[in-house]
Amino acid sequence: MAITGADRLMQATSFHGNLPLVRRLEAVGFRAWPAASVVYDGSWQVRLTGGHPSKRLNCVVPLDPSDYHDAEVRIEKARKRFEHYGRPLVVRETPLAPQPLLGRLAQSGWEPFETVQVMTADLTVLELPDTLDHIPSHDVGRFIDVLLAVQGDDLSLKPALAEILTAIRPATGFFTSEHATDGPLAAALCVQDNDLAGILSFAVLEGRRRQGIGTEILSAALRWARISGARSSWLQVNADNAAALALYRKLGFRNAYHYRYWRQKDSTV
Repeated sequence: MAITGADRLMQATSFHGNLPLVRRLEAVGFRAWPAASVVYDGSWQVRLTGGHPSKRLNCVVPLDPSDYHDAEVRIEKARKRFEHYGRPLVVRETPLAPQPLLGRLAQSGWEPFETVQVMTADLTVLELPDTLDHIPSHDVGRFIDVLLAVQGDDLSLKPALAEILTAIRPATGFFTSEHATDGPLAAALCVQDNDLAGILSFAVLEGRRRQGIGTEILSAALRWARISGARSSWLQVNADNAAALALYRKLGFRNAYHYRYWRQKDSTV
């Protein structure tokens, strides 16, 4: 039986698995959630966004397992850059991170503090509704209003989120669910990058979870992506979010790899 590109996306199941897959998903992830400032120190990507505290937008991401020379000097250089932005230094460890670098971080008083699971699904075989219950919008402002309301986030984040979302270059679909009297119920962002579709900023109002709303809006986003030409989908979810993991697995997502963040033990991240 022939192995399709979508099949290959499902083959990486361990932390040190399919590095080409990791590189591709990291690349589309960067494009799907762009930082305001991106500079490179060798193969280390230094991402900073002054207006938004997201760790994914404010971290150092080593992208070559062999690139760990002058690590102490480069870490200190990054620290100064983060201080200029008023941010604590955070390192994001993926399977592409050099193991000697992680060893040096541990010896220098750093510690991992959050693990995120990256999952993929083959859209060519996923069972999805025949019709779209939710039509994607291109109204960035409205989407942000719904997302902030559903997540209970500070409204002051709206300008930064607007800057991030308008900076996304691949095709985007903003999906929202609202009730006439109850207001915003759910939100999901789908970013289609060639044959890959990423699900980001997915949230369901706390009091309306486990009622099928999340499945409904995610299914609509995935069907839109498939109609638009995507063959595979990916997403990122905190490894301790059991409810979300169960929902994604039910929909057909499987583990691809995980990453985690590192900070110094006295950091306030």
